[in-house]
Amino acid sequence: MYATPKKTFCRRCQSSSHHRLLGFDHLCFLAALVVVGSFRDLLKIITAFTIAHSVTLCLAALHVVSLPTRLVETAIAATIIYVAVENILCRPSGWRWALAGVFGLVHGFGYAAALETLGMPAEGLMRCLLAFNIGVEAGQLFVIVCLLPIIAAMQRSVHREWVMKGFSTALAMVGCAWFVDRLFDKGWIQF
Repeated sequence: MYATPKKTFCRRCQSSSHHRLLGFDHLCFLAALVVVGSFRDLLKIITAFTIAHSVTLCLAALHVVSLPTRLVETAIAATIIYVAVENILCRPSGWRWALAGVFGLVHGFGYAAALETLGMPAEGLMRCLLAFNIGVEAGQLFVIVCLLPIIAAMQRSVHREWVMKGFSTALAMVGCAWFVDRLFDKGWIQF
């Protein structure tokens, strides 16, 4: 397969970076954040989310801070619900980037849990964290690029408010299902 364990480990880290593309909870959160924002706010939101989740990912991976996975996964579902309900009930403020940063801290622990399932070596830890985080960011940018035409079409629509509220309602319902499933550790939802 590979000549050295070091290369095997790096390959495993890089494949784990696909968590962003398969982490539907993180994608739903990201979609809820950006669906009602303007394009100029998008950069601030993504930057705040990236910095925040990178900090907690590193802290958790280095075992500086440790939280129970069930608590983290339940909290991630709660972030989806909060942002989606905010989209429905009120017009998001210009401070949405700060909300993305605070909730990004929670999501960073979720990324750390995904990385932890691979096993963390003593050697090459920082390289693996960097590879994983770059993969997460690449996936995040891919999703944003895919969402941009949809968001633009929604913002130009005559029924803009209804479409965005309908989309946010769907996200809130998915978040509620995840929240209940994770809170009571039912395992009904496998993604």
